[in-house]
Amino acid sequence: MSKVVLDVSVSLDGFSAGPNVRAQEPMGDGGERLHEWMAGNGPDGGADIGVRREVDASVGATVIGRRTFDLGLGPWGGTPWPGVPSFVVTHRTREDLRGDNGGTFAFDGLESAARRAKDAAGHKDVLVLGAEVARQLLRAGLLDEVHLHLVPLLMGEGTPLFAGEQADLIPEGEAVTGSVTHLRYRIRKP
Repeated sequence: MSKVVLDVSVSLDGFSAGPNVRAQEPMGDGGERLHEWMAGNGPDGGADIGVRREVDASVGATVIGRRTFDLGLGPWGGTPWPGVPSFVVTHRTREDLRGDNGGTFAFDGLESAARRAKDAAGHKDVLVLGAEVARQLLRAGLLDEVHLHLVPLLMGEGTPLFAGEQADLIPEGEAVTGSVTHLRYRIRKP
């Protein structure tokens, strides 16, 4: 059965995007530095590439916050992973949108989007994109795991990942260290 997984790069001080997120800088000022590890060019970059391949292979569907969708559609050129169905959480529903890369965006409320994404993912995982929708899923008890790519960077300001949310996290597997530290946690359910 698929899991709903927040897989996100985060600075040591807890930011998932830089300050001043806007159309010209969808990750905020300096926020793209959070994703530099994905190129595998840093120290022990082979470990980073291996983690990235594992993430890509696990994606069966995505749940995306509306703002993340609005800012990401242009840079992605379609769905975040080619051909993968994506479910945008919004109060402003609309007709499905077919991405240029073969994936479809569906627009729905939180619980329905999560349920539909799990159905679409089959045996693969549902990846969550967007700090606000991740917090909503956590509050609703719909988030199963958190995979953090801890970047050795202090941003000082930006989009806080959890912004005061609370949860008990249970480590899953061993940490992997490349140019960043890759951590996996299961969320303890009541």
